[in-house]
Amino acid sequence: MTMNVTVPNWDGKQWHDFHVRALERLSSIPGVRNAAFGWGLPLTGDKWIDFVAIEGRPGTDKLADTLTVAKRSVTPDYFEALGMQIVTGRSFRSSDNWENWKNPPDPAPGENPFVCIINQAMADRCFPNSNAVGKVLRVGPWRKRPCEIVGVVANTRTEALGQGAEPEIYIPFLQCPVFSKHLVVRTVSDPASLIPAVRRELRAVDPTVAIERVKTFDQIRAESVATQTFAMRLLVGFSLLGSVLALIGIYSVLSLSVGSRRREIAIRIAVGAQRLDVLGLIFRQGFKLIAGGLILGTAAALALAQVIRALLFGVAPADPVTFAAVATLFTVVALLACWLPARRAATVDPMEALRYE
Repeated sequence: MTMNVTVPNWDGKQWHDFHVRALERLSSIPGVRNAAFGWGLPLTGDKWIDFVAIEGRPGTDKLADTLTVAKRSVTPDYFEALGMQIVTGRSFRSSDNWENWKNPPDPAPGENPFVCIINQAMADRCFPNSNAVGKVLRVGPWRKRPCEIVGVVANTRTEALGQGAEPEIYIPFLQCPVFSKHLVVRTVSDPASLIPAVRRELRAVDPTVAIERVKTFDQIRAESVATQTFAMRLLVGFSLLGSVLALIGIYSVLSLSVGSRRREIAIRIAVGAQRLDVLGLIFRQGFKLIAGGLILGTAAALALAQVIRALLFGVAPADPVTFAAVATLFTVVALLACWLPARRAATVDPMEALRYE
């Protein structure tokens, strides 16, 4: 379950206390596995673009020479709540806290340092041949203060499932506060059943808190692919219509063929053709139509598959398993369409057919 949570009081100490107490109360609700705050969620398009300089590289002392990446401010349980795996290093800890965020001083001996976690896409881009953990960045308006990378997390998709992962950097929530943020609650059962309890606990900490856009992550995912889903459903509808028309065409052609060859079939039966011989004759004729259609259809599908690349995720436009499965399905269904004409041909009475002719 996710929701937007805004605390009108922007005072540093009260802001800090609200979020700490809120997470404690939410985590104690029966059925809640994890609760976390964070700015921005995957698949929502929310981006907080910031500047990042990599310490130790030449030419990164000026803002114009830095990288621009998407930044997220999250609490320690954010990754576990969303099922994001830490690839190397560690996740955030409760000790990664810094209350004096309004006027950041120079680092003092023993003070909790700035830390961050980057995603795999940023690690591959900035540290392709080395371990990113332990490297030092300088982030955003506080780039004069070193920020140590303590972990690398698996990639997520910010915009859509069909787009590649972008470089992202995660900052501890209590070291980089935001006015409005998302609350993520991972539950052991239907999250909708816990919405009243979550609202109650948040307002118990601060009655003025604003709660908006309550959604499950399934809803967020469905909304992110709504356009592609509509297009695919439209394509599937036209495909089914075309398939039904093709099957009706196969049945009609074979029925007409059987009707026009009644005398031939009667003669074959009269001179000793068996029922299976007649069935094989009609099925072979139908299979020629099916094979020709499959060859032409597969060639056309391979040529046009690139057009729907943007609608696909996790599968190639020319996926061999998909093509083989569809070809097999249509072959079986088309052969069933051949069954009735073949059965009618096998039951032709030679005396009646010859007398009629």
